[in-house]
Amino acid sequence: MRLFLCRAGIVVITGLLLAPGWARLGAEEKTSEWPQFRGPTGQGISTDKGVPLTWSATENLRWKTPLPGAGTSSPIVVGSRIFLTCYSGYGVPGKPRGDINDLKLHVVCLDRDTGKTLWQKTVAPTLPEQGSIRENHGYASSTPASDGERLYVFLGKSGVFAFDFQGKSLWHAEVGTRTNGWGSAASPVLVGNLVILNASVESEALLALDRKSGKEVWRLKGIREAWNTPVLVPIEGGKTELVVAIHGKILGIQPESGEQLWSCATDIPWYMVPSLVSHQGIVYALGGRSGGALAVRAGGRGDVTRSHRLWTGTRGSNVSSPILHEGHLYWMNDSLGIAYCAEIKTGKIVYEQRVDRVDQVYASPVLAEGRLYYLTRTGRTVVLPARPKYEVLAVNDLAERSTFNASPAVAGGRLYLRSDHTLYCVETAR
Repeated sequence: MRLFLCRAGIVVITGLLLAPGWARLGAEEKTSEWPQFRGPTGQGISTDKGVPLTWSATENLRWKTPLPGAGTSSPIVVGSRIFLTCYSGYGVPGKPRGDINDLKLHVVCLDRDTGKTLWQKTVAPTLPEQGSIRENHGYASSTPASDGERLYVFLGKSGVFAFDFQGKSLWHAEVGTRTNGWGSAASPVLVGNLVILNASVESEALLALDRKSGKEVWRLKGIREAWNTPVLVPIEGGKTELVVAIHGKILGIQPESGEQLWSCATDIPWYMVPSLVSHQGIVYALGGRSGGALAVRAGGRGDVTRSHRLWTGTRGSNVSSPILHEGHLYWMNDSLGIAYCAEIKTGKIVYEQRVDRVDQVYASPVLAEGRLYYLTRTGRTVVLPARPKYEVLAVNDLAERSTFNASPAVAGGRLYLRSDHTLYCVETAR
């Protein structure tokens, strides 16, 4: 690995750590992508085959690449490229706090096959930034999104940035100037010609920007205590609603205009972090520090709590999002290390099982090959079958002394796992 110090004092990584015995795959062998937070549908589900069940620091590790900084944003995979964000210079876990004037934000593009850094752009943050963020979540927590032509990056109070695939800056838009002790985390969602942002932290608003120009198209105010990434929910009649969870409510919104169509009480008396999932027009939500869950049918108008709320529950997660698969909802409690399975029709808990060797889980799980992959903050991944019977299929450990907060990505049969120091590509050896 070689490092070059540019005039601006920025270290650019031009080499990588490549596991031995791997041959470069042709483009025709890797077709699937992971273009946004939680993948193509925003629900953490991959249809890829050949996703590895087991790995370690020496087994089924295709490559690992040191990153130019820390971050909790997830990688996305588009075509032959991987994109992610980082920060450096201030408040990096495991290093002296430093001077906030040295804070730098990074957008990084890697080669999907080799992990080689193709380009790196440094973005000057909008100062003053907050002096600290709880639990070292840092200043790069929102996962980028791509439409296959451009890359859209949300960096909190520093704004939203669009780049082309060669790293050229196309536009920059501000969405608010407020901060929060937990930082900012919601990721961009693309629909039509719009980039939709949950700027609850920055301006207590949900807003849409034009993809080509970055100009604001609409803004919905009153988005309070919402760290979740909105989801697009298909409903009857070929329509689609944008749904987001806020303090005390779930909201259904017309994505083209920003009009609020309906609201449903959650009975969860705190902030909402996990992203929602949906199936056949029904939305399922977890949230609240004290835990909670509910199901609500989309497509209503006005307050639909009595007419469209199907069930509520007292088990939930404060951070990580759920997976919905074949009539069941699966999730891991973020702090208790308890895996849950519930029936989506009734909310009835099928199993509630404490998992050995699992501590905190902030990453949202992924589903691949009929298996659930839960990544812990210490880099250990527990694999369970996606069926309503508890079983541990594998426990995988990369043996890195770092923090893993980013959710995994799955593309081309590979798993991409990101720590505060490194991006790993896990693939079944051929």
